[in-house]
Amino acid sequence: MTIDPLHEDRVLILDFGSQYTQLIARRVRESHVYCEIHPFNLSLEKIRAFGPKGILLSGGPAGVYDLNAPFSDPGLFGLGIPVLGICYGMQLMARQLGGAVERADRREYGHALVEVQDPEKLFRDIEPEGVRVWMSHGDRILELPPGFRVLASSSNSPIAAMADPESRFYGVQFHPEVVHTPCGKTLLENFLYGICRCRPTWTMKSFVESVTRSLVEKIGSDHVICALSGGVDSSVVAVLLHNAIGSQLRCVFVDNGVLRKGEAESVRRVFRDHFEMNLTYLDAGHLFLDRLRGVTDPEAKRKIIGNLFIELFEKEARRLPPAKYLAQGTLYPDVIESVSFKGPSATIKTHHNVGGLPDRMDLELIEPLRELFKDEVRLVGRELGLPERIILRHPFPGPGLAIRILGEVTSEKLEILREADHIILEEMELAQWNDRVWQAFGVLLPVRSVGVMGDERTYEQALVLRAVESVDAMTADWAKLPYDLLQRISNRIINEVKGINRVVYDISSKPPSTIEWE
Repeated sequence: MTIDPLHEDRVLILDFGSQYTQLIARRVRESHVYCEIHPFNLSLEKIRAFGPKGILLSGGPAGVYDLNAPFSDPGLFGLGIPVLGICYGMQLMARQLGGAVERADRREYGHALVEVQDPEKLFRDIEPEGVRVWMSHGDRILELPPGFRVLASSSNSPIAAMADPESRFYGVQFHPEVVHTPCGKTLLENFLYGICRCRPTWTMKSFVESVTRSLVEKIGSDHVICALSGGVDSSVVAVLLHNAIGSQLRCVFVDNGVLRKGEAESVRRVFRDHFEMNLTYLDAGHLFLDRLRGVTDPEAKRKIIGNLFIELFEKEARRLPPAKYLAQGTLYPDVIESVSFKGPSATIKTHHNVGGLPDRMDLELIEPLRELFKDEVRLVGRELGLPERIILRHPFPGPGLAIRILGEVTSEKLEILREADHIILEEMELAQWNDRVWQAFGVLLPVRSVGVMGDERTYEQALVLRAVESVDAMTADWAKLPYDLLQRISNRIINEVKGINRVVYDISSKPPSTIEWE
């Protein structure tokens, strides 16, 4: 098969169910080497077809002697391809190549120190004594497979790293992909560059050039329709396509009435005026509010907004020049989830997107970002010249402010929340905290409390301030915002937003809480 030069130097990650598997991929990508995650039981035929220069075996929650423990085809060790096993991946390598694994007397979780006895190629440029790493295991290697030697050890793991340099097989008991292993980047790059001989060809500049060529070739003279929300994913998709096919792209922006302050005007200004795109703007806020009248159940809100969006999008699409393709901002984590070792996740809640439209509208999908993680999408946005306010825009749910208003959604409540939300983001930006958190927003509660303003007693609503730090939104912790910033936000909201007399700060993590309240 013909491989794009951008992907010639590629590595394969086999997923054994580790919570860190996506992090391994991100670290590899950050080293400018293309990689993909596939299930642990990927066939040898598909591995050969992928053509990797190296294979990484992820960690996982199982033990190699557990009933139904995940095993890859042992034939992968006969392909002549370098392999790096991480945690469970190392234990699996040891067992499949003739070594022995045992349940450790003492499990090893968290920070640990390892001593490097043999730097070989894997530990090149890493100080040998007292190397700080992150452990997470209950088993350990008891006996090395034939041909292997010990590279490093810890007080609890006599074999914390091993290698068969002749076969180019390596294993580490710790997790080099996490930030708690400071030397992890160097170790991974030693494997990628020094052992696999990969070149750092994966850059967002080269990605833009490559994907633009492929879009031009695939689309030809046909037309594409794109649902533009103003978020970073759909914005990057729109600009990529606009640069590739120009007037053959038609973007549709549906103002559902539950957007942030000034968001609709900003989208029109950036994409219609600055990028000179064919942009259809639908002012449909009154329709959404009519459908939401009296609705308090959060899932019902989501379905109403999602179904009406599809209804309006379909109607508008029929008025436009016939299109062959529908563009979507599918990202690589969505692709991974569909083939994950763990299987598709249970639905916690539904956010509307344009899923389902291709079948109903007889359109083929165009997903130019399906190889990228979120941080890579932001880098692409910069390559394309998107404004920073779009690139760094906090994630915003499809149902918008409707699920940040607990209870019935009304125009009055929307106006209150819009103003409060605007103050939150403005103060976060002034304090240079906007880029340090994953999301920051307000939630309007259906709760009234007593307050005093001047000489008058008030009985108004309470607002929750929510700010979280996260990498991928799978887990999140509440942001430790400075007290003076919290004070400014609270004072401004109470003084400037009529209808709110109390601001509280949410200090819940995910799990057990979700980031959004509904």
